[in-house]
Amino acid sequence: MDELTLDEALEELSAAEDFLEYFGVAYEPSVVHVNRLHILQRFHDYMAQASELPKDDAMRRELFAGLLKQAYEDFVHSDALTEKVFKVFHMHEPQTAFVPLTAIGVALPSAAPAAGGCGCGSSSGSCGSSSIASH
Repeated sequence: MDELTLDEALEELSAAEDFLEYFGVAYEPSVVHVNRLHILQRFHDYMAQASELPKDDAMRRELFAGLLKQAYEDFVHSDALTEKVFKVFHMHEPQTAFVPLTAIGVALPSAAPAAGGCGCGSSSGSCGSSSIASH
């Protein structure tokens, strides 16, 4: 893989171990075994946050190696539940929503229901709820 450009090499890599070995990041197999997808997603997130990537392959390779090492170290010192890399870990957190007071209203019926009526507004009495209630 040494004869490939950095972009070509990245296309060939698939497993977390492949990335770690290519970039020369020492790793503990037990950490990678449990956190492989989390490490790769964090690496991807770090790459996306990089403001400007160098054009030179050697400089980009060095940058990527540092970002991958940082992603790996995140899971050496923590765990997937704490790091919350994937959206699924955020789904059960408390959610807040703003509802302005102007959006809250009370719908009042236009007239009181007839004796024995349900109040659904049916003038024909065809809803049948008043006959069910009387049984």
